[in-house]
Amino acid sequence: MTDTAPTTSRLLFYALPALPLAAIALPFYIVVPTFYADNFGISLAAIGGLLLAIRLLDAVTDPLFGWLSDRVRSGFGRRRFFFLISTPLTALSAFMLFWPPSDAGIVYLAIWGVALSIGSTWSLLPYTAWGAELATGYQDRVRLSGWREGATLVGSLLAITLPFAGGIDTAFGFHGLAWLAVLIAVALPVSALIAVWRVPEPVDLTKRQLSIGEGIRHLGRNKPFLRLVAAFLLNSFANAVPASLFLYFVGQRLGRPDLQGPLLFTYFLCAIAGVPLAVALARRVGKHRAWSIAMLAACLIFSVAGFLGEGDVIPFAIVCAATGLLLGFDLTLPAAIQADVIDNDTATSGEQRTGLYFAAWSFVTKLSVALSAGIVFPLLDIAGFVSNPTAVQTPHALMALSGLYAWLPILPKLAAIAIMWRFSLDEAAHARLRQELSR
Repeated sequence: MTDTAPTTSRLLFYALPALPLAAIALPFYIVVPTFYADNFGISLAAIGGLLLAIRLLDAVTDPLFGWLSDRVRSGFGRRRFFFLISTPLTALSAFMLFWPPSDAGIVYLAIWGVALSIGSTWSLLPYTAWGAELATGYQDRVRLSGWREGATLVGSLLAITLPFAGGIDTAFGFHGLAWLAVLIAVALPVSALIAVWRVPEPVDLTKRQLSIGEGIRHLGRNKPFLRLVAAFLLNSFANAVPASLFLYFVGQRLGRPDLQGPLLFTYFLCAIAGVPLAVALARRVGKHRAWSIAMLAACLIFSVAGFLGEGDVIPFAIVCAATGLLLGFDLTLPAAIQADVIDNDTATSGEQRTGLYFAAWSFVTKLSVALSAGIVFPLLDIAGFVSNPTAVQTPHALMALSGLYAWLPILPKLAAIAIMWRFSLDEAAHARLRQELSR
């Protein structure tokens, strides 16, 4: 077995589905809660509780789809077939959730929110496992992750541009979220077909199949994975808190709801520029150290936002640009490290369980976002914050908004840095691991 780097064209075709998949994820947690609260009279506490309940469902669906992704085989292989058959459900659920009828309520949100969670899990797990196995070299995985996350950020830009361009202040007619619904319904199936057509199925390194008990024991003994997933949970929670509150911070704290879209666009545009920076720094200092440096810089920059108030648009735009660059590191590097820790399990267990590992990864990602919504929105309610954009907020409510948005994320980020700074699976250790797998 030799580790051959994927060609640029192959990386491009593989990255295409990441664009519509990203256009699903971001609005689901940033735009949809505000849209349903403002237009259908659903309380923020109810929406936060629903999102948390959906994430608890993922405790079942994530390992199930991860296991199936590792075990289901067809003429297209394990990854490509399982990914392709998931796209109709994912596209339909996104369409229904983003273009609701005028009488939609909490039940409608729950039905299609659950369906979208199931569909997106089904799509993302074989898709990310496909990439982890497609590139096998330490730096090649950073490059592949950079292509995929670059496409993810382009999809995120569309996800924030279309809703605000079309308007999200009404649920009637062809509003901004409906524009996004149509885009996803078309782009996801088409891009999935192109990727399956042009990108091959990776080599399966499985030598034997583990029982459930054996599999759990090997996962629990994979110390690099346990360290990585702990750091990832902490950092993902830290990122999810300001993401959940961004629209309220700009609209209520800065007093500029008209700039919500442009500032989000600035953030994700700078994140695209951050991806090649992450690839370059990882080449110089290693993936885990580059990620730690980026998290530390984010703590320093984000702390400034808590001191901003009404009218402080320019300082906040600078914060958005700087933290956007660092988001490119958060998206690119942890997933590339995850592929390395799976190699560690494959070498010791004899089964290549990339799907199951990315299921655990996916669940942690969703759990962090749900914990954010389930914790932050009720705290805002307790502080007296009112979700109506025309409401006059009390000083206490605005102070709580600032503290939750800017300072709450710092502590979990610092804890993640402490976990990852001396991470054991560096480039030299991974090279030895790949030699062992080749033998």
